[in-house]
Amino acid sequence: MLYLIGLGLNDERDISIKGLEAIKSCSKVFLESYTSILNKASKSDLEKLYEKEIILADRNLVEQESNKILTNAKTENVAFLVVGDVFSATTHTDLFQRALKKGIKVEVINNTSVMNAIGITGLQLYKFGKTTSITYPENNFKPETAYDVIKMNIANKLHTLVLLDIKMKEKGFEEKTFMTINEAIKILSEIEQKRNEKVITKDTKLIGCARLGNTNQIIKAGTIKDIEKFDFKEPLHCLIIPSEMHFIEEEMFEYYQK
Repeated sequence: MLYLIGLGLNDERDISIKGLEAIKSCSKVFLESYTSILNKASKSDLEKLYEKEIILADRNLVEQESNKILTNAKTENVAFLVVGDVFSATTHTDLFQRALKKGIKVEVINNTSVMNAIGITGLQLYKFGKTTSITYPENNFKPETAYDVIKMNIANKLHTLVLLDIKMKEKGFEEKTFMTINEAIKILSEIEQKRNEKVITKDTKLIGCARLGNTNQIIKAGTIKDIEKFDFKEPLHCLIIPSEMHFIEEEMFEYYQK
């Protein structure tokens, strides 16, 4: 059996009882280590609560060498842990499909992800359009996808959740660079300067979110000129570009402006 288990957003205790019981039954436990992190828990914190050794699974292991995960699942229980919810990234769906093709039984145990945690902003979840992400520009790679998605969603009167890049360093799990809301605003503003389509201006409203699900989370609403220098402190960060808001959404927006 392969268990795909969501861990939630904050720390090792966010796992469900069902998820914890599944881990206890497993001979091997893998932790996906390249799409996100828990706000307040290290690998050792997880190992202490779960009473299991945890094997870090980088992108190469999951996408290119998945047999190292799946082979054991043919005859034993194996857990694959994902920060947030299980299917928050396409790569996890691919692992799910590979397991099924090999005749391996799969059980999915869901948890909270950023996709529903943003409900705390007061924006109605069913009014969100396509989610997008901003990556760090490189010399020959400066994608403008996020700008295009925001433009499309605004035209359709839909809010936009923007996820921010995590850049792996050579040392792996414990060594990452996390894009800040301030950096993301700068990137969007540079695209606007180039294209001049009035999608992102100093008066564009946004909501910045840091460490959702944690007791020290920060949610700050305002215009870009209000927020571009605000210190959201530690990761993980994301931002929301709201479209037209219902009066209840507007009241919540005003609450987070304070």
